[in-house]
Amino acid sequence: MRVLSIGEILWDVFPSRELLGGAALNFSVNISRLGDSASLITGLGKDLRGQIAYDAMTSLSLPTDFVQSVNYRATGIAIVSTTAEGEPHFEIPRPAAFDAVIITAEIVDKAMHWKPDWLYFGTLLQTEPNIERGTHDLNRALQGVRCFYDMNLRRGHWNAPLIQRLCKLASVLKLNEAEAKLLGQMHGIPADAFALEAFCKTTAEQYELDAICITLGAGGCCVYEGDSLHRVPGYPIAVQDTVGAGDAFSAAFLHGYHRGWTIERAARFGNALGSIVASRAGATPHWSVQECLQLTSLPTENPERDDF
Repeated sequence: MRVLSIGEILWDVFPSRELLGGAALNFSVNISRLGDSASLITGLGKDLRGQIAYDAMTSLSLPTDFVQSVNYRATGIAIVSTTAEGEPHFEIPRPAAFDAVIITAEIVDKAMHWKPDWLYFGTLLQTEPNIERGTHDLNRALQGVRCFYDMNLRRGHWNAPLIQRLCKLASVLKLNEAEAKLLGQMHGIPADAFALEAFCKTTAEQYELDAICITLGAGGCCVYEGDSLHRVPGYPIAVQDTVGAGDAFSAAFLHGYHRGWTIERAARFGNALGSIVASRAGATPHWSVQECLQLTSLPTENPERDDF
């Protein structure tokens, strides 16, 4: 499987440390570790953070063919704090280098030669009109490509019409429960009357989606596909850092979904990798496929085979 990601690479700035992150980078790293091919359209500043990030991509075996160097904006950062509920909160100064990405005809041509199976994008970069237009250009040019939209909303960095346009572009929509309720309200579903199955049915029909994934934190996830809602429990873990857990889920789920696994199996695999990442510090900690397989009780006699 080949995935072309469009999104941010930035530094997560915690009170005591800085760690490389950004949803698109996190997703791409995890997809690559699963044995798939990932490439990332993003922008880095010509500063120390940008140079370290570029070198880190190389060490993580991520190609840098689509990384753009921006000399007039700083490499992106996200100032991370924790809410009273224990969830991460991000303050993202903008404009940043990733906002200056230009999806040129040359990039479209290069992408056509690379022949990705999927386009992955979130909402953050798509708030830049030029980037959204470029994403639509890529979707039109790449015959047969499907789109995985990880909503991943950040306060102050989204708007309702944009979300609706991106949903229409998607084949698979991934979001968390809070984002699902927000999208439901856009459809006229009051928060106190929200029901997962009804929301998924309405949303899948409205945007012609093949599947919807809703992550539920410790509760695991539910996946709507083929007029059926599949509820898949999570795995009990000692949470250390939830930053990047949702991105890990997306990568593992898509890995299985693309290969035609059953929805339950792909969702279990996604829950397992998300749980492992949440149990460790940083958005892209070290993990092994074997750990995921053991957690899900999937067959482990041939852990290196293409479909696990």
